[in-house]
Amino acid sequence: MNQIENFLDNLKSLIQKSILFCVEGGNFQQIDCVPDIIIEVPTNSSYGDFSSNVAMICSKLFKMPPRNIAQIILNNLDCGSLPIAKCEIAGPGFINFFIDDRFYTEVILNILKKKNNYGKCCIGGGKRVLVEYVSANPTGPMHMGNARGGALGDCLASLLDLAGYKVSREFYINDAGNQIAKFGHSLDIRYQQILNKNEDNPPLPEDCYQGPDIKELALDFYNKYGDVLLKKDDTVRRKELVDFSLPKNIQKMKKDLDRYNIHFDRWFSEKSLYDSGEVDITIDEFKKRKLTFEKDGALWFKATKLGAVKDEVLVRSNGVPTYFLVDIAYHRNKFLNRNYDICIDLWGADHAGHVDRMKMALDAVDIDSNKLKIIIFQLVRLVKNGKTVKMSKRSGQAVNLSDLLDEVPTDAIRFIFNMKSANSQVDFDLSLAVEKNMENPVYYVQYAHARICSIIKMIKKIEKDLEIEKIVPIVGVFKTEEEKELIKLLFNYKEEIISAAKEYDPSKIMKYLLSVATSFHKFYNSCKVNCDNRDLMLARLALCYCTKIVIKNILDAFKISAPETM
Repeated sequence: MNQIENFLDNLKSLIQKSILFCVEGGNFQQIDCVPDIIIEVPTNSSYGDFSSNVAMICSKLFKMPPRNIAQIILNNLDCGSLPIAKCEIAGPGFINFFIDDRFYTEVILNILKKKNNYGKCCIGGGKRVLVEYVSANPTGPMHMGNARGGALGDCLASLLDLAGYKVSREFYINDAGNQIAKFGHSLDIRYQQILNKNEDNPPLPEDCYQGPDIKELALDFYNKYGDVLLKKDDTVRRKELVDFSLPKNIQKMKKDLDRYNIHFDRWFSEKSLYDSGEVDITIDEFKKRKLTFEKDGALWFKATKLGAVKDEVLVRSNGVPTYFLVDIAYHRNKFLNRNYDICIDLWGADHAGHVDRMKMALDAVDIDSNKLKIIIFQLVRLVKNGKTVKMSKRSGQAVNLSDLLDEVPTDAIRFIFNMKSANSQVDFDLSLAVEKNMENPVYYVQYAHARICSIIKMIKKIEKDLEIEKIVPIVGVFKTEEEKELIKLLFNYKEEIISAAKEYDPSKIMKYLLSVATSFHKFYNSCKVNCDNRDLMLARLALCYCTKIVIKNILDAFKISAPETM
């Protein structure tokens, strides 16, 4: 079983041993180390089931034509007990491997044995990873950018879980600083307007929050406490309005995210960085390294000393720390106080310009910026019947997460937002997302799972004592291309997890999942499961069950339902 579980690793190791043997024997010149062995699945099955370009990679190293290198490697390659039928050299020097019938049976047996653990790997080595995402400003409703960032971040965290990392999920609450001051000011004006029974007295400044949610919060306070704040000064009045309103907004966020199947291990308060003194400690760290100067009453970071185009303000002339400074303190907290090995932030495209300066600032205070991974995600365009639409039921200006959740099933939102890599813009088709047909990608995958459940249920009515997990397909029973293609796809699941985790890209798994569903539907249309040949029926049933395991494992990990009937 270990042979098939680590088939590609074992094959890479055997190729490496062959090269080293040839070096020792004088067939190749001496080298310091063997290049990484890459094994891929050819697009054309006539070129083999697996292929390596190692001979071409080694051509300059050994100063020999690739085909000559490939032949020497093959002459000294012992595939041992691996299920390989033959090896061939093709084209400019590809080494192609053709698997034998044992491979297909062993893949099925391995999946049946692993079940829910199938595909999981340990490339993460238990490293502690903190994924911070959504982190919407709590002064108003969450918007479409938060919706996409939420789906991307949550599925990325799940992907890293599968890859063997120890993952924590975090929401950073911006509950201090300028935005909270503006929030309090906005609430104060709306509260006074209610007291004066006049929406224009006092007038709401343009730089205040204009949304209807501010009016509603002020009215909620008034309905509960009346004019209790009427005679209090601005500072006290605004603080009490914020203390009343902010928890309501945060609770609304948690409620919406719960509907979105997103749950955080920690909601981290920005205010706690001030209360704990970590903002002041961070200022001291810059001063200690002589990386600050004062100008126009503000405290600046000498970023140009470290190669930046311009210096950055840390503390404004009014004594208020900039968001940049507080964010540095927050990341120091992640790395130094909580000892995370890797921290991943998901930021909207409008924050792309902050990446380099954040990494520079961390390096400046002796934190390895390579441990910070910042994923920038692009915008979402909502379309319906080919036209851009706005969906907000409240303001008519912005699309809120709650509006989207009212219109579209959570499964579809999470799936569609992860079909493209973060750096690609997404056109979210509202019409397609709610359709219950094979054009809808999430329906297409879920239908494959439900179809398998139906097959299993049907055969269990005939074979009442059948235990699918104990089926052992006869070697050679799988003969059709549809069967073999599906099994090879299932086998490749672990490699897909590894590749996606290395690139921090859950969209690779969604694309793989669609490929599995497509391959299964082809298999279903070409290969009858409940056939007269019982050995073939059992083998195909086991293949269906293994496909179900892989589909459900992915959907469960990404918090998308796997219905048994549709």
